[in-house]
Amino acid sequence: MTRDDVNAAALALPAVTRIVQWGGSDVYKVGGKVFAICGLGGGLSFKVTEIGFMALTEGGPGRQAPYLARGHWVAVELGEVDAAEVSDWLATSHALVAAKLTRIQKRELGLA
Repeated sequence: MTRDDVNAAALALPAVTRIVQWGGSDVYKVGGKVFAICGLGGGLSFKVTEIGFMALTEGGPGRQAPYLARGHWVAVELGEVDAAEVSDWLATSHALVAAKLTRIQKRELGLA
């Protein structure tokens, strides 16, 4: 999995924007809320459910994302994970963050 693959998978999701910040990291947002960060230390960080957090950090390929673990964020190294898994993780992260948007935001973004 490469950074370009992450970019393609993330931008394929509905209503996603990408900005570059924090020293060159690709930050993916839905409704102005971050759902994934690619490039921090050569890895990918994304939001997961509580169960997904435990599964990925206690025996899976992930680790607690620096500064974001409290919010159930996981970090993985791009070279160590399968592209299909990353696409699924990004879609789940996108859905978790989009679910917290207001009804008006969802409607405006075509997510309702």
